[in-house]
Amino acid sequence: MHRFRLFRGKLEGPWWINNGVGAAAIGVVLIAASLLVGPSWGCHIPAIYNFGDSNSDTGSVSAAFGRVPPPNGETFFGKPSGRYSDGRLIIDFIAEKLGLPFLSAYLDSIEPNFRHGANFAAGGATIQPTDAKLFGAGSIPLSLNIQLLQFEQFKDRTKEPFNQAKSSWIKNNLPRPEEFSMALCTLDIGQNDLYFGLELTTEEQVRASIPNIIDMFAVAVKKLYQAGARTFWIHNTGPIGCLPSFAVWNPPKHFKPDQNGCIKSYNQLAQEFNKQLKDKVFQLRTQLHHAVLIYVDIYTAKYTLISEAEKQGFVSPLEICCGHLGAGCWQTSIVNGTEVFAASCSDPSKHISWDGIHYTEAANKWVANHIVDGSLSDPPIPLIKSCHSSP
Repeated sequence: MHRFRLFRGKLEGPWWINNGVGAAAIGVVLIAASLLVGPSWGCHIPAIYNFGDSNSDTGSVSAAFGRVPPPNGETFFGKPSGRYSDGRLIIDFIAEKLGLPFLSAYLDSIEPNFRHGANFAAGGATIQPTDAKLFGAGSIPLSLNIQLLQFEQFKDRTKEPFNQAKSSWIKNNLPRPEEFSMALCTLDIGQNDLYFGLELTTEEQVRASIPNIIDMFAVAVKKLYQAGARTFWIHNTGPIGCLPSFAVWNPPKHFKPDQNGCIKSYNQLAQEFNKQLKDKVFQLRTQLHHAVLIYVDIYTAKYTLISEAEKQGFVSPLEICCGHLGAGCWQTSIVNGTEVFAASCSDPSKHISWDGIHYTEAANKWVANHIVDGSLSDPPIPLIKSCHSSP
């Protein structure tokens, strides 16, 4: 018996109908229960395939469009590592929690190792395909649909050498074809659809665009499912109104800050996006009968950290570590007629924001520690239990 066929909506017994409970809701409860019981059923996740934007990019943009400069990477790697942070990202801590190595970027040709997965995320990526307006605003032509094409090619081409002679390099550097359906697919994307939308249009227009964007996201999940993916770890989007690049550097006129100095209306847009995303994930559970779809509330984790910054040992959440108004991290600008170099702060571990958009390693670690236990997931499944059993 397949452990997850309860999502078909054909549960035995009429009690759930008589009590007015939907089959999909019952399926979520039962799948959560089946994943949390043990120890009779072990959970083995051999690989991660990640899709997203700069919040989880481990080197795609750096490889394709020019190396991410220092001081990025200074805290953990001691040099630029393709990440827009001083150190590790949430996806890195997820890999560590599962006992897997950090993910190599699919586009990185220098000593990549894809034995335990690959990372297709790219800084500036959106869910919606990049057009001329989005490109002009800073988006890149590596949107989610392109990342899916890369994954499909990656999956198809890794089968070829395994059907031939297996060299030691193939065994050590490429995933096992039979492990694709056992892998964890992580998705952390959508922030840029809101970010660039707010730069290009009005809040009302961004709000009106959300349903179409969410539909595109659903299409992507279905394509991954058709390609054999079965377990999905889906992050919602964070409090975009708390990004210093908006709240400090470029706030809308007459904006109303919340108690943390964040742009309240921008955060409400993110919350609306997340509501529709959660509803769509719920719908997908009724359609993708053999899938495990875990919705992870990144918004709550990040906003909690921002609200409790000082309590958690951080400085003001809107204070950035690297860069300043008018100059990005490690850039030079003219301020009041004086040339100013935007270096990094002396102690990034005390800051939440690294460069006004991205989080520091310390903040990423805090958020990761608060999501891996499943307390902010729907269903509430810990990361280490979020695997799919074979039919």
